[in-house]
Amino acid sequence: MSKSGFVPDNSNIKKSSGTPNLSVNYKQNVLFKRNDQNIAYQLISTQLPAMLGGAFVDLYMTKGHMREPHWHPNAWELDVVVSGEVQVSVLDPDTSSMHNYRIKEGEVVFIPMGWWHWIEPLSEEAHLHLFFNNDQFESTEGSDVLRLTPTIVFQKAYGVSASEVAEAIAPITDTVVIGPPNDHSSYKKGYERDEKAVIKINEKVVRAEDK
Repeated sequence: MSKSGFVPDNSNIKKSSGTPNLSVNYKQNVLFKRNDQNIAYQLISTQLPAMLGGAFVDLYMTKGHMREPHWHPNAWELDVVVSGEVQVSVLDPDTSSMHNYRIKEGEVVFIPMGWWHWIEPLSEEAHLHLFFNNDQFESTEGSDVLRLTPTIVFQKAYGVSASEVAEAIAPITDTVVIGPPNDHSSYKKGYERDEKAVIKINEKVVRAEDK
């Protein structure tokens, strides 16, 4: 669509064609479904052609799940909490700093275009409305970056073992979007180990969760 993205006028709506369709049931368009409690519905100009310049996602999640790390190369995002409480984590590429925002009903987080981010429920259930300034917004998912990058690249770039990276990411066989995958038993031991992990900061040993 040539005019997707920000549109400053209504030139796409022609008087001679009459009033375009201005209403649709967006829940007929599922963006992604992990299960009935972890699901995202999407409304873009494919469903509503008159709505150039913006898009909408209705996101439901439960505690223990998360909207996986990702970025949008062609749109900013505004996260609005409808109910529950979530943590939105955003990496600022300009300052190389990570920011964690705990927000609940009535609060929002704005994510600039191209910034790495993810969303994790803190309450048992969470419901969010996500708005984008591009009617055909795109997403680059962290799971795709991990599983589609040859592991030798990680070894060459970071000095880590390609075989160990391959073993670690082997369970990631598809795009995740809302994780963890339904069958994630292979991760459980890793979860338990990571919860007890320690790291060094200026030679001081601290628990990972205290960092």
